[in-house]
Amino acid sequence: MSQEFTIDDLKRILLEGAGADEGVDLDSDILDTDFEELGYESLALLETGGRIEREYGISFDDDTLAENRTPRALVATVNALLKDAVGV
Repeated sequence: MSQEFTIDDLKRILLEGAGADEGVDLDSDILDTDFEELGYESLALLETGGRIEREYGISFDDDTLAENRTPRALVATVNALLKDAVGV
């Protein structure tokens, strides 16, 4: 089974877990914007990471969320983990 994690998947999970700060437009180009600038601090990112792990059946290292500070970086990391999980 081939599965891809997209920016739309990330936006959905962010909204489900932590909502969105007033004045933050997740529909704009946020790929390279730091999560903190988007209003998502450590607790919100931990919730987001937990939701991603459960939904996609992957596990993050302890530093994954701290090292992937932008949506683009996190989407790429999740896709790499998904690829490793299916052995591609």
